[in-house]
Amino acid sequence: MDVRELPVADAYEFVPPVFPDRRGLFVAPFQEPAFLRAVGHPLSVAQTNHSVSHAGVVRGVHFADTPPGQAKYVYCPRGALLDVVVDVRVGSPTFGRHAAVRLDSTDFRGVYLAEGLGHAFLALEDDTVLAYLCSTGYNPAAEHGVNPLDPALGLPWPADTEPVLSDKDAAAPTLAEARRDGILPRYEDCLARYDALRAAYAPSGA
Repeated sequence: MDVRELPVADAYEFVPPVFPDRRGLFVAPFQEPAFLRAVGHPLSVAQTNHSVSHAGVVRGVHFADTPPGQAKYVYCPRGALLDVVVDVRVGSPTFGRHAAVRLDSTDFRGVYLAEGLGHAFLALEDDTVLAYLCSTGYNPAAEHGVNPLDPALGLPWPADTEPVLSDKDAAAPTLAEARRDGILPRYEDCLARYDALRAAYAPSGA
């Protein structure tokens, strides 16, 4: 499995080998050895999510209070989508930047985003499925969002697509408003969380 760190710190793209034959294909979208080498600690999966979206649907930008935060490993088992990671961690050297990866059911690329990072995607085809491995369960009180159409973010949604948003995402604050209101994660808290996860793994991994 090939791994690439994305332009947003603490986010990675994983590219697994795909094995097609006359019956269909086989692929392992998540592989722990490659994940450990890249991230430095295991992914503890507390919840898996499965979304189905029509073409043009945008979900996000979503993030959770950190600590504990919610790390995500996502891949697309059906259809195609543009997956976007946004650095919403105040104090991060890549604050406000984004990284975009096409995920689809041909290459089965995966994206990992650490706790504190924002996540969004746009479905490029009808009936597009996104599978999520999440490090923590859903906690409504700790979940927040930034408007995916915030001009200051400049997210790379296709110009020929009219984004379809939920009422909640459409009403989400801009990045500047979210920062002003104090709902964004702090980079130092996120780093402390990553260090704690690596330290907890170190005794067994040493």
